[in-house]
Amino acid sequence: MISHKAFNLQQLIDRAYKPEDWMNHLNDDLLKFWNKPEITDIKDSLFPTYITNDGHVLPASKQDWPKEFVEAKKSSDTSGLVDEDNNYVRAHSRLTYAFGIAYHMTGKTEYLDICKKGAMELMNAMDGNYGMHVTQNSTTKEWDSDYRKRTSQDLAYGLTGLGMYYFLTHDKSVMFKILQLHDYIFNVYMDEKRGYLTWLPRFLKDNPEVQIVAQLDQLYAYMLMITPALPMPYAQKWRDDMKQITDILITQFYSEQYGFFWGVDSDAMSMNLGTDHTDFGHSVKTFWVILKVGELLNNVEYINFARPKIHRILLDAYIEKNGSWARRFDQNGNLDIDKEWWILAELDQAAEILSIHDPSYYRFLNNTHKYWFDVMTDHEHGEIWHMVDGATDKPVINYPKAHNWKTSLHS
Repeated sequence: MISHKAFNLQQLIDRAYKPEDWMNHLNDDLLKFWNKPEITDIKDSLFPTYITNDGHVLPASKQDWPKEFVEAKKSSDTSGLVDEDNNYVRAHSRLTYAFGIAYHMTGKTEYLDICKKGAMELMNAMDGNYGMHVTQNSTTKEWDSDYRKRTSQDLAYGLTGLGMYYFLTHDKSVMFKILQLHDYIFNVYMDEKRGYLTWLPRFLKDNPEVQIVAQLDQLYAYMLMITPALPMPYAQKWRDDMKQITDILITQFYSEQYGFFWGVDSDAMSMNLGTDHTDFGHSVKTFWVILKVGELLNNVEYINFARPKIHRILLDAYIEKNGSWARRFDQNGNLDIDKEWWILAELDQAAEILSIHDPSYYRFLNNTHKYWFDVMTDHEHGEIWHMVDGATDKPVINYPKAHNWKTSLHS
């Protein structure tokens, strides 16, 4: 742990951003972007997935697209973020969750009403086989039809919005839908012989990817939130499932040599620095999730496994020069200092969790929060930039602020 002798803890606490700062951030930066009739006034459809950087629904005609979406389609790095023909259930679900958080923070029932609206549409997205659709055509409102193309991660995030609404209301009709979809995921994607949740349905022959997020996001997207709110015997069944997933994460994805998690565990080529999902964000997220599972299950081994490793990542990721977090180690073992919004959010969250019992972590947080407010936040139009160039502290234009992987969840 960081030595208490090196810091004046009271000064660190006094310098920390106050609750009113975060409430102002919610209202002035985040809800300003999302809480608009053109986004929330839906009927028999999902919330729109694509929002322009100035906070409006993306025009149907490409001739009217703003620069960020034009540039996104041109780049191979970002073209997959924009599938203008479809709205995405995961994006809708995350925005449903965000309005639940807004209600939880403010007590304003208008936000609970929007959360409920989103949750009811998620229930409509259930496909009749206890699974869930993952896209809806933005013009015809038809759902995707091929369940074989749905990933276990997408289904997990389909439960995020439903989970938040159930967390707030304990609506039993929603609870049973949640239980059905959770059982579907484990029945269709858990391969007991291989020992992990598959990316696509386990019976497909062409299913080579062994993704950490197929496991991790079951815990992160809904199970940690919902399990404490479930009645018995469901809660015990979910606790058992959480332990199974946590053991998979540790035994199949953890690298003792590097002290973090591989994003893909399928072959030697994928288990290298700089590869997809092998970054500070996924690793610190996995560690803090394991820590919280350990607390929930009273499993000291999980807690003792995760806590010191979170500390190590925070030390590796912190950039003293400007008080920000790095993104990952690149293939040569050098720090990638570019800023991807969700990675900064996960590192902050992990440090916040440790700071509850050890306020010396505000040595990091007082500076990284300032970077979040000063650099990552678009105070003019609202929301958080997806990517900021670490060398210039300027937004990278071909990453829109809202697309099929970025909505309001991490913000």
